[in-house]
Amino acid sequence: MSEELSRRTALKSIVAGTAALGVSAALPAFALEPYKSTALKGNVNHSVCRWCFGGMELEALCIEAKKIGLKAIDLVGPADWHILKKHGLYSSMCNGAEINLVDGWNDPKFHATLIKNYSEMIPKVAAAGYTQLICFSGNRRGKDDETGWNNCVEGLKQVIGIAEKHNVVLVMELLNSKVDHKDYQCDTTAWGAELAKRLGSENFKLLYDIYHMQIDEGNVIANINKYHQYISHYHTAGVPGRNEIDDTQELFYPAIIKAILATGFKGYLAQEFIPRYKDKLKSLRDAVNICDV
Repeated sequence: MSEELSRRTALKSIVAGTAALGVSAALPAFALEPYKSTALKGNVNHSVCRWCFGGMELEALCIEAKKIGLKAIDLVGPADWHILKKHGLYSSMCNGAEINLVDGWNDPKFHATLIKNYSEMIPKVAAAGYTQLICFSGNRRGKDDETGWNNCVEGLKQVIGIAEKHNVVLVMELLNSKVDHKDYQCDTTAWGAELAKRLGSENFKLLYDIYHMQIDEGNVIANINKYHQYISHYHTAGVPGRNEIDDTQELFYPAIIKAILATGFKGYLAQEFIPRYKDKLKSLRDAVNICDV
């Protein structure tokens, strides 16, 4: 299964409220140990994306996340927020209102469904004490940039007032369209920033995925510096391959994280790599330590 399909399948399962990500027994590499916290520097709010550890039950992932010193878990829907709360973990990027990654706000034929979904989900996010809800542009399907921007603005304006009322930020993810998400429209920081400018609301921001943007545009640090006012969340992964962020890949994460912090960023940084080594939790610990500048 391709990485794109893996994520789509995982997200669909979560959106549907199923336990698809947690039905299998924990792998040997996920063996639990007595709780002990990792001493981190405190400059970065660390999180991890649930779908990348789909072989673990969410309960087990929470326990291990606490040991590592993480504060939150990304991409968890309402059905499982109680598990995060049980373990004192935050839902740093909520999901469950989107249709999928390809049918998004850039196409009016999906607006009715999206407006209904987000109108219902935003108050739930706020009531749970969370502040960020993910959204997607959807695929181009032949639409030029102007059409895509106009359609997104038309649709998002129907729900942005609800987001403002409830102090919830709608966060559109930047995804690469070269390797993993062919034809996705919001595939550069400039495209997302232009949409944010047109909406003109502090309750619409971007999820800057470092992996995806390295593939589609490069100049990671320069673009973070240029567009940081439109970014409220970051994801990591190694390039190429979307695996560990160690010295086998081309990005130097300590410099990137320092640049992010230098912009005054106070949000969450979530690990979204697909572990390839046997000890997946060690990979996660290592990634957190690399980014803990």
